Amino acid sequence: MSAIIAQSDALQVDLVGGKAAALARLAKCGFNPPAFFVIPAEVFALDQTCTGLDTAIAQLGQGPFAVRSSARQEDGTDHSHAGQFDSLLNVASADVWAAAQKVWHSGFSETVKTYRAVKSGGKAEGPSVIVQRMVDATAAGVAFSADPVTGQRNQVVISAIAGLGERLVSGEEDGEDWSIGTTTIGPDAPTVLTHVQAEQVADLARRAEAAFGTPQDIEWAFDADGLHILQSRPITTKLLPKPQTDTALTIFDNSNIVESYPGMVSPLTYSFAVHIYARVYQAFVRLLGVPESTIAANGAVFGNMLGRVDGRVYYNLVNWYRALALLPGFSLNRAYMETMMGVATPMPAEVTDTIGPPPARGAARIREYLKLIKVGGGLIWQAIRLSRTRARFYARLNDALDSGFDPQTANPTALAAEYRRIESTLLDRWDAPLVNDFLCMIAFGASRNLLEKWLGPKGLQLHNDVMIGQGDIISAEPAQRIAALGAMVRDAGLGDELRTCGRDALRSHPQIDAQVQAYLDKFGDRCTEELKLESIPLSDDPTSLLQAIAASASRDATPDHSTKDPDWAALFPNQPIQRQLAKWLITWTKARVRDRENLRFERTRIFGHTRRVFLALGREFAARALLASPRDIFYLTTQEALGAVEGFGLSPDLRALAAMRKAEDAAAARHPDPPERIELRGPAIAPVWEDAASEKDSAAERTATGCSAGQVTAKARIIRDPRKETLAPGDILVARHTDPGWIAVFSNASAIVVERGSLLSHSAIVARELGIPCVVGLKGATQWITDGEEIAVDGATGRVERCDAKL
Repeated sequence: MSAIIAQSDALQVDLVGGKAAALARLAKCGFNPPAFFVIPAEVFALDQTCTGLDTAIAQLGQGPFAVRSSARQEDGTDHSHAGQFDSLLNVASADVWAAAQKVWHSGFSETVKTYRAVKSGGKAEGPSVIVQRMVDATAAGVAFSADPVTGQRNQVVISAIAGLGERLVSGEEDGEDWSIGTTTIGPDAPTVLTHVQAEQVADLARRAEAAFGTPQDIEWAFDADGLHILQSRPITTKLLPKPQTDTALTIFDNSNIVESYPGMVSPLTYSFAVHIYARVYQAFVRLLGVPESTIAANGAVFGNMLGRVDGRVYYNLVNWYRALALLPGFSLNRAYMETMMGVATPMPAEVTDTIGPPPARGAARIREYLKLIKVGGGLIWQAIRLSRTRARFYARLNDALDSGFDPQTANPTALAAEYRRIESTLLDRWDAPLVNDFLCMIAFGASRNLLEKWLGPKGLQLHNDVMIGQGDIISAEPAQRIAALGAMVRDAGLGDELRTCGRDALRSHPQIDAQVQAYLDKFGDRCTEELKLESIPLSDDPTSLLQAIAASASRDATPDHSTKDPDWAALFPNQPIQRQLAKWLITWTKARVRDRENLRFERTRIFGHTRRVFLALGREFAARALLASPRDIFYLTTQEALGAVEGFGLSPDLRALAAMRKAEDAAAARHPDPPERIELRGPAIAPVWEDAASEKDSAAERTATGCSAGQVTAKARIIRDPRKETLAPGDILVARHTDPGWIAVFSNASAIVVERGSLLSHSAIVARELGIPCVVGLKGATQWITDGEEIAVDGATGRVERCDAKL
């Protein structure tokens, strides 16, 4: 009878040892360990010849072979005995028995005796011996299905080496390290494994964990036939507890909010924005008839409409959808209501099927229509009294901002009280902007659709044309003032001196300097990224304004872009009702667009005052050594800053808190921007994502949303930061996003192409006011277009052509 135990029978640990039993179990579970057999320890103890050895070796093949230990306590849950026994590699057929005896005798070595005395107790004994077909490894190594250092589960740690893994296991050479969880992190220039191979090893480790029901430490190797598992044993170091399954879906999307909060956003600005969004959108659903009890029950929804991912602000879309589902009429037309969110990618069925009421039928449908009628009546009433609401809002705003309060001389208690006053009188009573914005959205869409229905493509062109030339829209005033100042500088011959010397060039020209100061007095709070409290306003650094004036001085006077009223009689010759309705609706829409921009400027004033209050609070904290510098206030949240003054603060070490966040933001700023949309499961505190590899789009022509008519062919200039980059007069501005602070750049552009935005975005409105072609929503424009190349822009059709690519 043979003393050999075949691979398929090597399942009893007491007989074949832990390593052999693990390999046999892996084989039965469908893994691919190299073929092996086991010589039981008793064969060596009896000092007898191993019956059937030659036959078993022949069945494995010609060799060479690996001869390895498999003791009863080896590779156990408590003790691995890693490296304590001998393992012999590349053993020829004729030498297998001698090698096996050597491995068995290693069980009585001083090393094993010491290990057992320290770790497991018991007397020394010889192990069973595995004889296994050798893998001609091109790469080999170890992998842990959980991180044995941090204890983190679901994080595979891999160490790889070219050729056999023995040099790695013995510590002779360092391996190439990989860490694979939701993302794959490896060396910048891997030489042993590819990303695909590393992910295959990670999958193998996870499958071994699933097979054994506990995290595993595996040895593996690649050869010409693929990936093999050579060993699997439990990880014996203490791991973190296994987390409970949490499949709750969070979707972060910044396709809209990036225009307001681009790039890195400070903790202070983010916390301020979270508060504003909660208050404003509670007021919005209240305006549309949602009961107070429902609003109160969904307080967590309104308080979590934003997220901060690697320092960038995103919408939390699932909560936006929950808020949308509260609105009257949601159950009548979900699809239409979802378009109000304005995101590029539809919400997944997992969200849409589980949130909100089911489609209304029967009596429920009638009740929903009655609610909509009530909401419609309320909106009509709001529209009727809008002028009064707006007047009261302006009165509150002017009283609040013109109160004479001076942050430069105020103490911390007075500064906190001033913020609370602004919060209660303005931020919590945002009625006029809210009502006007909603009515503007309805009027703009309705008037555009109506003109297209009645007049076809000519109606869309007319809609763009009639939105140009509103002299009382404040968005156009900065460009008009810059053009006027440019003419004054040009007449005085100061263009070059202004460009190089700044405002010092105007000392001998008090009239021009006074006009510059008048601009700063009115628009000093306007700046690039003006909704971010950490942004530096023009009043503190007017460099971009002066550069825009100098650039305007170097170009010819711009024509007047105002337009005459359309000839409504010619457009609707025999349709008096349609003519009057179209005329009234367009006039009313223009007023709503004008008021929308003008009210947004007042928001700029409020944010500017808030910025000055917090900067003064930073000054006071720095004076008391609570912060290292005044601007470190931007690394606190609003509640942390106010709590430090009002008494509800949690940590007194604001300096350390600010330093930690500053370091976090500095690291995040070095990373590429995360993708537009991120989906994750479970806790949303630390989202991860795969960086999508982008390929250069070689198309010669693309089409997006045309929102200001006109055709221009000129050099493209890609601007990412208008505070550091300038636009030569006549160039076409190409940008990822813009905001009101870009007006100094707009004033020199012959056309505008923006990756983000809509027909009612600031870039579209200002372009229409300036009478220059504008295309928005051209995704990836800053990668598709090469800086300096010639492009053609059609602002009516939305077509953008790379002229050089046509050659």
